[in-house]
Amino acid sequence: MTAPSMPAGLVRCRHCGHRNRVPAAASGIPRCGNCHQPLPWTADAGDTTFPEVAGAASLPVVVDLWAPWCGPCRMVSPALEQLARDLAGRVKLVKVNVDVSPRLSQRFGAQAIPTLLVLRAGQVVARQTGAAPLAALRAWVDKALATAAP
Repeated sequence: MTAPSMPAGLVRCRHCGHRNRVPAAASGIPRCGNCHQPLPWTADAGDTTFPEVAGAASLPVVVDLWAPWCGPCRMVSPALEQLARDLAGRVKLVKVNVDVSPRLSQRFGAQAIPTLLVLRAGQVVARQTGAAPLAALRAWVDKALATAAP
């Protein structure tokens, strides 16, 4: 179920090519309407939408605290999007522009950007500051998922 203020993004299934609408906030895991494979789940959130988009997610959430003027943030963004595709059905990527959402930056104590977090049930289980290549991000997320497993 999508809240009216949070539009659904279009995602092409990497298995069958079908285009699917993936809401920013929903329960469960987004799956392709055609082949039922898990879809990557990426959403933007702000101060007011974060509790619904990230806090209530059933999957672990990778949070990217970033700003459009930040060079390292722009460098790490494609790696995070690839990570969301690689871990479709296992994680949700939520991007937070700290210029637009300063309360979230304060809440998580972000003193530099990009600051990356892994949340499980709304609680921070891992934190990393600064840009890193895809392989390092994948190892960091895998370790966070393994240590934070219920």
